[in-house]
Amino acid sequence: MMNELNFLDSLLGNVMDAAISGTSSSPCVDVIENNDSYSLEMELPGRNENDVSIELDHNNLTIASVKEDKKTEKENKNTKYVLKERKNFNFKRSFTLPKDVDTDSISANFKNGVLTVYMQKKAKEAPKKILIEAC
Repeated sequence: MMNELNFLDSLLGNVMDAAISGTSSSPCVDVIENNDSYSLEMELPGRNENDVSIELDHNNLTIASVKEDKKTEKENKNTKYVLKERKNFNFKRSFTLPKDVDTDSISANFKNGVLTVYMQKKAKEAPKKILIEAC
């Protein structure tokens, strides 16, 4: 059974952000568990590694991005958009990591619009033998 990542923080945050900003833009995330690790994959089309920040505060992993909506070469005083559905959006998602994540070994990479965060599990501790002393 999976050592659960706490998605409640993230989901509630996204709902609150949507209510405040009037948008519901939030990147899709998959979390995969293996015997010795977890990986978190987040779809971020149109972004690169310079557009994203990842922070770890105690056991809370936060992934955020702020991207300005810049005027493109297509826009000038003689042209206008007839339809513009693609928008840049800012986001911030936080995840409470399971206790068995080795926070010192967290790494990330960005390829083809997908951010992947790798999290190794801590080595399992062997049962501790307690010495019984005679009184």
